[in-house]
Amino acid sequence: MEDWCWRGAADIARAVAAREVSALEVTRAHLARIAAIDGRLGAYLLVDEEGALAQAAAVDERVARGEPPGPLAGVPVGLKDLFVTRGLTTTAGSRILADWVPPYDGTAVARLRQAGAVILGKLNMDEFAMGSSNENSAFKPCRNPWDLARVPGGSSGGSAAAVTAGLCALALGTDTGGSIRQPAALSGCVGLKPTYGRVSRYGVVAFASSLDQVGPLGRTALDCALALEVIAGRDPLDATSIDLPVPRYRDATRAPVSIAGLRIGVPEEFFATGLDPEVGERVRAAIAQLEALGARVVNVSLPYSEHAIATYYLVATAEASSNLARYDGVRYGLRVPGRDLIDTYCKTRAAGFGDEVKRRIMLGTYALRAGYYDAYYLRAQKVRTLIKQDFDRAFTQCDAIATPTSPVPAFRIGERAADPLAMYLADIYTISCNLAGLPGLSVPCGFTREDLPVGLQLLGPPLGEATLLGLAAAYQGATDWHERRPPLA
Repeated sequence: MEDWCWRGAADIARAVAAREVSALEVTRAHLARIAAIDGRLGAYLLVDEEGALAQAAAVDERVARGEPPGPLAGVPVGLKDLFVTRGLTTTAGSRILADWVPPYDGTAVARLRQAGAVILGKLNMDEFAMGSSNENSAFKPCRNPWDLARVPGGSSGGSAAAVTAGLCALALGTDTGGSIRQPAALSGCVGLKPTYGRVSRYGVVAFASSLDQVGPLGRTALDCALALEVIAGRDPLDATSIDLPVPRYRDATRAPVSIAGLRIGVPEEFFATGLDPEVGERVRAAIAQLEALGARVVNVSLPYSEHAIATYYLVATAEASSNLARYDGVRYGLRVPGRDLIDTYCKTRAAGFGDEVKRRIMLGTYALRAGYYDAYYLRAQKVRTLIKQDFDRAFTQCDAIATPTSPVPAFRIGERAADPLAMYLADIYTISCNLAGLPGLSVPCGFTREDLPVGLQLLGPPLGEATLLGLAAAYQGATDWHERRPPLA
């Protein structure tokens, strides 16, 4: 049955609905693989075996009664541990929430359940989604399935590693500055960050509210399209969600996919100093493949992208310092005895937050304090507008933009841990997309000589997910990078 651990989500849902396999069989196969493999990988923080088997049995009962089992019938899904999940500990990768068990499901989780998905458990992540390597998890690092000495990327490192290693068919992650796309590239799967507001953020532990977005990770563009159809759409519980119909994204990925005439913009700013030569070579080869499939390559410019890192780390830390103020030791999770409320508040934050979270809270608080707001935060918001205007101009010349996802392949665990700036630069190509609120996708496009995955990033205009999914599907139809399995036995 382990073969089902390598099937795509769309294939599993079709087979379960057609009674070719039961949801229980698929679920047991994934649970067995988790038990055999994850002790070395560290992708899961919590496995809900009892709950998963009960969900799978319920799907099989619906199939037996002849009822529609849902578009994700029996598909094993892992959730980044940022998603509020009824009855399951939700830690955000942090000790401050180590004991918090929510009484409700977030909107994306509820929609997965309604679609027949089987939730296997909660996936490892950088604490409060702050990191690019999954080394900032308060509990354990997650490792790269292609080389256990290397990082899987972050902050959705557990989500990417679990999909790539066959520990779930789909995973949900969140992307604040690249935290779906960058780990997808470093681990070797497809990761989609939708347009800001396309998916509800209700029931997602907040990092930076104007940047966070929920999205799927899967083996193929079709799997991500199917997941997006389920989780996208207006939510009255999230005022920032977009009130527009959800397209049948899977139609954009159905073979044969034609991309003839689509204009692919290539910004030279993303191929400059700092890009690993092998990564650049693989990405340019992928762009050439898209051109061979009928797309037309044009040069575009994104001049303000050089200011994206500085802009992002002012906006994101300012919003984080505000969002994390609620964790005071009284309402959630960790409680530290103290003489009074203020003492408890100080002790809780000191003991419950890791170094990276403390660093970002301090930076954000500094940027928002009186006398500094105009010089830092307000100026960053102005540059953010200029970055968005860069993209607006570029999309008058092209239908999608192609760049590397990460400037480097997966780096070794500990290699950048002592250098926050070097770690931040791992997101240099993904951050602009979040600042502009655009959709972005990473698709595997080759391997380095050390057999490490490389990702091609595709960026689109607002609500351009179908175009990105179609391009990724066309590329995957012409290549087999996504079919390779990591050496992890």
